[in-house]
Amino acid sequence: MLGALGIGEFDERVYRALLAKPDRTAREIAEDLDATPSRIRHAVARLLDMGVLRTEGHGQYRPVSPRTALSALLAKYRADSEAAFAAVADVVDDLASEYRASRLQEHPNELVEVITGETAIGLRVAELTQSIRSHFWVLDRPPYLGPYSTELEEAFTRELLDRGVDIRSVYSPEALENHGRFELITRLAQLGEQARLLPTVPFRLRIMDRRVALVALIGGRYDRIAVVHQSGLLDALLELFDVYWQRAQPIVSTTQAAPDQPSTDDLLLLRMLQAGYKDQAIARQLGTSARTVTRRIAAIATRLGLETRFQVGAEAAKRGWI
Repeated sequence: MLGALGIGEFDERVYRALLAKPDRTAREIAEDLDATPSRIRHAVARLLDMGVLRTEGHGQYRPVSPRTALSALLAKYRADSEAAFAAVADVVDDLASEYRASRLQEHPNELVEVITGETAIGLRVAELTQSIRSHFWVLDRPPYLGPYSTELEEAFTRELLDRGVDIRSVYSPEALENHGRFELITRLAQLGEQARLLPTVPFRLRIMDRRVALVALIGGRYDRIAVVHQSGLLDALLELFDVYWQRAQPIVSTTQAAPDQPSTDDLLLLRMLQAGYKDQAIARQLGTSARTVTRRIAAIATRLGLETRFQVGAEAAKRGWI
């Protein structure tokens, strides 16, 4: 029963005997289990070492509460298993890299996979994204594969964040035009996604674990992609991403917000204003009219005693709202 925790069958019988009657001596337990006192003492020594028994006086042993002792063993087993899994995964990755390097010497065309067709692309993208362990870096711009869904994006991002994946995204303004997406990205940024914005992004790029990259081959279309494996070309894409990352501006401010910050809706409006959105684009995000957006911006300006949109944005940044 407890073998999964490293407690052998006989040792478990000794532990259960002490749980049933803690005052028994090793000789008494030996008689009950039809074993030699020496075998009992060796079992007790192992149980002491594992922390499920404790010494209480000369030759006396008391069982530690199973909930305490076995929970601690389970936590240790889980930590050891996870460490072993990570170590094996690293070895597998290293061996796979060596294998790919040797294959590339013989077949250099395997450096880049070119995949065409929505179905084939969808299957390959799903296969690669499901195996993400440490990094997910994105240059994000339309078009996308299939219909966009904020629900699917939120579930996917939250799952990666829960696994401790380093998510860095550089968005183009066009990438945030879908209704509700700007609000979603600001919410995910507050949970841990590092989200930044640039006026233009050259193409759609995904980098996974710094080991493979997906690149859309034709601008404005997503029906042909390249899967780039570890190589000088991948190194160049990593450097390119870093250049755009350094130039981009955070969507959510990292400064501490002031206590007088406006409502959540007004904060979202101010962030879009800072990102360079026009009233019509803000209206699409908020599901309202451009005239309503203009009135809301004017109301914020009046509240702050300001006159221009630029002043509103500067003051909001100064106060740590955005």
